Amino acid sequence: MFMADEKKEKPKERKARPNEEKKPEVHVPKPAEKPAQAPKPVHAEAPKHEAMAETQKVSASHREAMQKPAEKSAAPKAEARPEPKKKKAKKGVRVELARGKRKTSVARAAVKEGHGRIRVNSMLSSAMPNRFLREMIEEPLRLAGPEGNSVDVEVKVHGGGESGQAQASRTAIARALSQYFGENLKKSYEEADKYLLAEDPRRVEPKKYKGRKARARFQKSYR
Repeated sequence: MFMADEKKEKPKERKARPNEEKKPEVHVPKPAEKPAQAPKPVHAEAPKHEAMAETQKVSASHREAMQKPAEKSAAPKAEARPEPKKKKAKKGVRVELARGKRKTSVARAAVKEGHGRIRVNSMLSSAMPNRFLREMIEEPLRLAGPEGNSVDVEVKVHGGGESGQAQASRTAIARALSQYFGENLKKSYEEADKYLLAEDPRRVEPKKYKGRKARARFQKSYR
């Protein structure tokens, strides 16, 4: 009984077929073993502070080597720069400025060499529609005589109404011309009209309550 069981347990060998080829055996080489490294001697290890000192020396020398070529390269560039050309001084044009006020209007006049033209806020005085205001603005230039034809006047005025702006411009032009031509013209202006050079200090009286104007009162009538 025991012998029969043993025969059954044995695996049957596989018979080779006639057409089947035998596969060649592949030989895989084993990796070579690395030789064991010898332990480092204890006396060969340098202390940490000595290693840090060496690295600092190397970094300092490297820094010096980097700075030296930069200095050498910067030197020729500074020499190669051309000297800046000196600007020629422009001939100055004489300009006289003055200010004039009337009520709430403020005018600023500039007098310089020209051909006897007056511009008020970039508009020629000859183009003004109101003849009365035009003559008021041109009066200082007429009183200057033939010298008035050798200058141009530029006026900037703001605030107030047309009459206040014209009177402020008149004062500003007269003051600027007197500064440009001197004391003789100033005396002739004072003889003609003192308000050509002096500002009029009068102002509008403020309105009060219980009335429609500064002095007028609301009226009542009982019948």
